[in-house]
Amino acid sequence: MATALKAYRRLVVKVGSSLLTNDDGELNRDWLQGLAEDIAELANGGQQVLIVSSGAIAIGSRTLNMNRRRARLEDLQAAAAVGQVQLAHQYQELLGGLGIAAAQILLTPDDTENRRRFLNARGTLSRLIDRGVVPIINENDTVATEEIRYGDNDRLAARVAQLVMADGLVLLSDVDGLYSADPTASDDAEHLPEVHDIDESITAIAGETRSEIGSGGMATKVQAARIATHAGCATIIASGRVRRPLKALADGARRTVFHADGSPAAARKQWLAGALDVCGTLKVDDGARRALRDGSSLLPVGVIGVVGRFRRGDVVSLVDADGLEIGRGLAEYDDAEALRIAGCQSEEIAERLGYRGRAVLVHRDDLVYFGSGGVNPTTTDTGNEQ
Repeated sequence: MATALKAYRRLVVKVGSSLLTNDDGELNRDWLQGLAEDIAELANGGQQVLIVSSGAIAIGSRTLNMNRRRARLEDLQAAAAVGQVQLAHQYQELLGGLGIAAAQILLTPDDTENRRRFLNARGTLSRLIDRGVVPIINENDTVATEEIRYGDNDRLAARVAQLVMADGLVLLSDVDGLYSADPTASDDAEHLPEVHDIDESITAIAGETRSEIGSGGMATKVQAARIATHAGCATIIASGRVRRPLKALADGARRTVFHADGSPAAARKQWLAGALDVCGTLKVDDGARRALRDGSSLLPVGVIGVVGRFRRGDVVSLVDADGLEIGRGLAEYDDAEALRIAGCQSEEIAERLGYRGRAVLVHRDDLVYFGSGGVNPTTTDTGNEQ
């Protein structure tokens, strides 16, 4: 495909309900076949693609002969359970016919907001995309409540992009971008091809335009773009009202691009560097310090001390043998487990813990290295040092 999409190494594509289904909730299989062809072309070109797909409730409501506009929460959850099976099967069948494996992932807000579950979800998604599998992601509507849910797949897609450190997010729906006013209500509305700063003026003009089937409008898309761009991920809002929507986009179809400041890795490291809630300390030897300087993960063999009480997913300070803070990261083990595996080779972790855990104590994607000069540690010694 053209350079417009080739620029993104890892791409999250959100598909709206109004594209996947007809007015009566029947799946538009021909359109989905075109999308599958787009995905296969990107994947075969070396790009990693994740799909956040709406449509389960609309499809399930049709199967159950249910009016989803009048349905109660438990009815919608039942419809989601029925529709999700059918939707995942269609993706699996169409992508499989093009030589691409698919996997189904259902997420709740806790999976992206809770640090431990965040690491678990990201680990699963990373393993899938590293193996060339296209994850098909949706909110777990069968267990979500009105009070604790994403509410729309625009924001879910943005959280997924943040989760996997994607550098591109495409929101496909029935609109072709952001306008200066609601184009359905104003003849003077002007299309905005680029947005460099999502300020109050951009938020104000987003409005509340809604499709007939989807739950999100332009306001939710701009909110999603804010989440993604803050995480270093450029966001594109484009229409999917063609059979090959990604190909059309790559060939120059109208869109609005929300530009990100920096890369996903830089945004994540900036957040880690400024984290105020540092829960513990890992002291490393000179070999580990040099490995961290060169961009490697922190292996257990390089850890010579564990201080503080922390859980998996907490921010920990990394200090050198002299006690100077040289970095920070998210712990892959809690403090008790870290004490047991400190100094051991990765292949010895299973023997020490009694189960096969992760090979690293802090993964390089969750680590920021400050430099060899070090700074004063920000944690206090709680007497839990090995």
